[in-house]
Amino acid sequence: MAAVAAAALLGGAVAGCGGGDQGKPAATAVVRTSPLADVLAKLPAKVEGAKVVVGSPDAPRTVQVLVDPRCGYCARFEEAGGEVLLKLAADGKVKVEYLLASFLDRDGASGSVKAVNALRASVDAGRFAEYHAAVFASQPKGKFTDELLLEIADKVPGLRGPAFDAAVAETAYKEWAGEAEKAFEATGVQGTPAVLVEGRPVGAKDGSLFDAKAFTATLAGLGIGTA
Repeated sequence: MAAVAAAALLGGAVAGCGGGDQGKPAATAVVRTSPLADVLAKLPAKVEGAKVVVGSPDAPRTVQVLVDPRCGYCARFEEAGGEVLLKLAADGKVKVEYLLASFLDRDGASGSVKAVNALRASVDAGRFAEYHAAVFASQPKGKFTDELLLEIADKVPGLRGPAFDAAVAETAYKEWAGEAEKAFEATGVQGTPAVLVEGRPVGAKDGSLFDAKAFTATLAGLGIGTA
């Protein structure tokens, strides 16, 4: 898939999703963590096929989130609508199914596959939600590298260790990353970020994905987070 596919969701605004800096070095990245790190550290996550599911399995509603780690608009979403969803997950009101795309990773130019691989490895360490937020908050102007992904992991207590480090260095979940990309494509969604509720996109046309207050209202209109 091409990055221009995202234009179908946001009227062309996301046509440059990931930007034009993919060939630049990752040294320009500033490593950040989420302001919700303490909350996210307590959120359970598990792998279900090609998805990573965050939150209680008993949550009354399910929301699907489709993102590419190197997509700049996805990073904007994660610090707004993404945080709203994770707060609701922490309150047991919703579970979030992540489909981690890597369509921006043309010949490894963006490092999206490397990032998806590291995110998959973080599930095994029980640190997915916190690491996921940190990866998007630390999105580089260049590409994701193993060194950067480990540097970000340093900021997530309990994540670094022989198993995680080896999974990053060996791209142990490259095949899974490919399966996740295929699952993303199978949804028929033409770009990222995308949020689906019962198979239907929400928050894209009105731009509420990028505004926490507006996205909270969007979800409330669907009966999510109101109970």
